[in-house]
Amino acid sequence: MSTVSPKVSPPQTQPGCSTPPLRRRRWFWLALGVIAAILAWRILAVPTVRPAQTAGGVSGFLEIAILVFREGLECILILAAITGGMSKTGGEFRRPIFSGALGGLALTVLTWMIAVRVLTDLGRNVSALNLQAETGLLAVIVLIIVMNWFFHKLYWTGWISLHNRRKRELMERAPDARGRAGWWWGLAALGFSSVYREGVEVVLFLQSYRLRLGDRPIAYGVAIGLLLTAMVGLLTFCAHRRLPYRRMLVFTGVLLGIVFLVMVGEQVQEMQLAHWLPASRLPWLAHLIPNWAGLWFSVFPDAECLLAQAAAAAVVLGSYFVARKGGSAMASA
Repeated sequence: MSTVSPKVSPPQTQPGCSTPPLRRRRWFWLALGVIAAILAWRILAVPTVRPAQTAGGVSGFLEIAILVFREGLECILILAAITGGMSKTGGEFRRPIFSGALGGLALTVLTWMIAVRVLTDLGRNVSALNLQAETGLLAVIVLIIVMNWFFHKLYWTGWISLHNRRKRELMERAPDARGRAGWWWGLAALGFSSVYREGVEVVLFLQSYRLRLGDRPIAYGVAIGLLLTAMVGLLTFCAHRRLPYRRMLVFTGVLLGIVFLVMVGEQVQEMQLAHWLPASRLPWLAHLIPNWAGLWFSVFPDAECLLAQAAAAAVVLGSYFVARKGGSAMASA
């Protein structure tokens, strides 16, 4: 008498993925834990006394890598939203979108070269301290705008929905021989704007770092940020993995908030060196604030620095809670 063994269905996985969702989430959080441990080790393992230029270069390199990776994640999120649902159409729709994205990346490099040339020419007529203070103030403003967009979810409710609406309009129009050029350039414009907007933010942000640290930390930070972005892009568009983008954006958003506080402290120092602000040292705090806090986080026993960082933290937290309260009010209405 023969027996038939019952069929056991394999565990359900998402299309195109060979790893169950729970296991992928575990690997994701493990990777984030490893990155956080490395960053913590780099911060806490410094000796009590260390040359400020070396520490500033390493901390600046980490800040640049975080920002570039964060902006790269936003590009991937937008491109993934645009190209979602296009798998059945082959490369007919994807090709112009990714061509436009490459064009946006190329124009970002050109914009960087123009910005460097302009600041080099300005440096001949403006003192270096004033130029560093001005570019640092611009970087702080750019970072405030980026975080405010994220807190108010404009990437989900505005920017991404705008791209999706434009994509649907273009896909509804079947490309014929007469209108194919306009249709192709329309899709290419979606990919271009998805990348170039983030690229301009990075270019403006990095000018202060270039004047203060030089080209080498910029190159290292940008290379690491682009490498991490490329890894996420390969998993998204080549391996067709569904990654937890929102969690990744929240994690990098927290890191970006820390970078913002550091930048505010550095900016106050630059403005003091340029004699834009007074310097009121607090001797009673000097023995309470360790040296590594100043080298890595720009926290000094200085009244202007501490007040500016407290105000920056209040702006970040206030923007978050205002956005959260506004979202709750809209949801209940």
